[in-house]
Amino acid sequence: MRVGLSWLREHVDLPVDLGTEELERALVNLGLEVESLVDLRTTVTGSLVVGEVREIEELTGFKKPIRFCRVDVGAANGTGELQEIVCGATNFAPGDRVVVILPGGVLPGGFAIGARKTYGHNSNGMICSVRELGLGEDHAGILVLPPETVAKPGDDARPVVGLDDVVVELEITPDRGYGLSVRGVARELAHAFKVPFRDPGLVPAPGGTERPAYPVEVRDPVGCDRFAARLVRGIDPTAQSPQWMRRRLTVAGIRTISLPVDITNYVMLELGQPMHAFDADRLTGALVVRRAVPGEKLTTLDGVGRVLDAEDMVICDAGRPNPAAGDGDGLPVSLAAVMGGETSEVVASTTDVLFEAAHWDPVMVGRTARRHKLFSEAAKRWERGVDPALPLVALDRAVTLLTTYGGGEAGAEVLDFDQTRPPVPVALDPELPTRRIGVTYPTARVVALLEEVGCTVATEADLLRVVPPTWRPDLTGPADLVEEVARLGGYDEIPSVLPLAPPGRGLTDEQRRRRAVARTLAENGYVEVVSFPFVSPQLFDALGLPAEDSRRRAVRLANPLSDEEPLLRTTLLGPLLGALRRNLGRGQRDLALYEVGTVFEPKPGAGSPAPMPVEHRPSDAEFAAADAVLPHQPRHVAAVLAGEVERTGWWGAGQPAGWADAVEAARMVVAAAGIPDGHVVVRAARRAPWHPGRCAELLVDGTVVGYAGELHPTVVEALELPRRSSAMELDLDLLPPTPVRSAPRISSFPPALIDVALVVPEEVATADVQRALADGAGALLEAVRLFDVYVSPQLGEGRKSLAYKLTFRAPDRTLTVEEAVAARDAAVAEAASRLGATLRGA
Repeated sequence: MRVGLSWLREHVDLPVDLGTEELERALVNLGLEVESLVDLRTTVTGSLVVGEVREIEELTGFKKPIRFCRVDVGAANGTGELQEIVCGATNFAPGDRVVVILPGGVLPGGFAIGARKTYGHNSNGMICSVRELGLGEDHAGILVLPPETVAKPGDDARPVVGLDDVVVELEITPDRGYGLSVRGVARELAHAFKVPFRDPGLVPAPGGTERPAYPVEVRDPVGCDRFAARLVRGIDPTAQSPQWMRRRLTVAGIRTISLPVDITNYVMLELGQPMHAFDADRLTGALVVRRAVPGEKLTTLDGVGRVLDAEDMVICDAGRPNPAAGDGDGLPVSLAAVMGGETSEVVASTTDVLFEAAHWDPVMVGRTARRHKLFSEAAKRWERGVDPALPLVALDRAVTLLTTYGGGEAGAEVLDFDQTRPPVPVALDPELPTRRIGVTYPTARVVALLEEVGCTVATEADLLRVVPPTWRPDLTGPADLVEEVARLGGYDEIPSVLPLAPPGRGLTDEQRRRRAVARTLAENGYVEVVSFPFVSPQLFDALGLPAEDSRRRAVRLANPLSDEEPLLRTTLLGPLLGALRRNLGRGQRDLALYEVGTVFEPKPGAGSPAPMPVEHRPSDAEFAAADAVLPHQPRHVAAVLAGEVERTGWWGAGQPAGWADAVEAARMVVAAAGIPDGHVVVRAARRAPWHPGRCAELLVDGTVVGYAGELHPTVVEALELPRRSSAMELDLDLLPPTPVRSAPRISSFPPALIDVALVVPEEVATADVQRALADGAGALLEAVRLFDVYVSPQLGEGRKSLAYKLTFRAPDRTLTVEEAVAARDAAVAEAASRLGATLRGA
């Protein structure tokens, strides 16, 4: 909503010296979001004056019309002589008064004006158009001031053209529909400054007459509970909208079209009541207000042919036969409350105008606007709620403006079909605002603030009976009234007090574990992403999941955000690999991403949830029945890698990411979750979407908790990922509670370091070898680490060499060579007996 402060001042007595900062603070304190406040006086600097064109010399020999003008600017140029200005516009003549900016001035956009020689003549300044002054988009010619303008040459032109105003732009929330009007904003400012407010919506207006202004039949009083109309005949079709009206419409961002249409837009901005103007001569029969017949068509004023839905409301011309509907239904000439149709619009030759002002169902309008993607200014107001008491006032205002500026004669007949319902009273405990807000509001103050809003308040027993005003359809319950008390009472009076955290509570074990896992991955170079949990059915094929895989049985949403992704994810890998692909497409090549989130596993045979009641709080049994069909939602962690984990540079070749990095990421997660290495087993496995020969499964205390490795080549190809892309995914909920750890004993004696290289069959897992060495070495073994894997024909077909560094240390003495060697031999012997390992070179 954009409006000039001068328009607001017509209805509210604001302080004369009101500054923009004070105005913005007042609006914000009322809960209105201020998008911008522009003082138009600052948009044009320098001398901007009224000039009177005295002489025009047409210059020839140029590709376009050029005129050398002598303009009287009074004493503004310091000499009183005529100002010489070269101009290319042709829409003004000698005797016209125009707006002139003199040398040294600056127009909007930083366009500086100087004296220069052009087309063989000196040009000292510029005669301005509407667009050059920043008052609109009209650049067809010079702004010629109306003959009734009282300003004389040399006077400041800013107040003449409206550049002495302040433009306020507000972002109106859906519950404040009244704020989309001058009436509503002015009322709010009256609250803020405690000044008188003259409500333009409460002026007397002619009521409905026995004989209607035009025959109208309303067939659906639910969709349209009020319909008013009045006719004006014999207007001047060439009459133009007055300059002040065009200026206010332009400031509001509405294009001027014709006098009748401009008046409907002006009344909509002023009162908040959308209206429509019909060319009465183009109507052939009575108007019928009804629901559309599915498949009916209407070409709206924007030139788009629209196929109508059964929920849409339309205004029809009963004189036009309609094959798609029944007899007497007529042909649609307007998409009610959204946009008129081409067949009845006001045109250049219109002399008889039928004004319509109605009250439409907000829900119907909102759905119609979204269905047709037609978010007009009228629809924007209707879906937020419009005062049902306005139609007759709006009609009288529109008729008065049209007869004043367009001539014609207003008909005495007024149609008023009215089936509106009065506002529903709300029972309010007068102590509720104090309890909810934390500020003491005596009952008298609560009553006064609600009456200031426009409510009618009566006391019944220990409660207040509050009747909201017709312009506040959002006040439907006690909470809404409490909000109004707090708002008008002043948000700045509400103390900012933080609640005290109760003692003995902190993060749960699960929360600490999730934070530790996320922190560990981030510290090791992984970047967290948060993906939408929605996936397409085709994703399961791209991941290569077998038909019998339980991950294919996904929960389908009843109302998905996108028809292409109607399922809830059963694995984090799909959305995470999608994020990897998007980043690759944007030029990233070395990526390590992770996500911690829930997956959704449907319960077999759970069925569909029963509908929940809306008229009262569901019972515990109803909540339990709904919970019974909810899917199981374990929390997973997943990571994906592509590119290099160590960058290539002048220092040498980098290291590409591979299956081992994915396995290491999984091991880091398990360690961060507090699970000791002795509880973890890593072994080869087969599971989609991983490569069958490069996939590992992780077990904790014998339970499989996840998988890691290189993605299958077909998956990489289907998802358009780089070769060797790797991933891991673990179920955090399957990890057991963190065991109690004893504090380690730290020995001050030196270690004994011994390397061993064992030759084992190729299918033997390194983790099994490491476990055998640890079991055989006994208590003296402090650490064992794999540092080399070697494969060569010299070792024999199907065999590999694994080199381990063994660290031995005693807590109470320095080990002898014999003790260290004996422990090593015991470790090798255990590996030999358990796995068939032999010492390399032995």
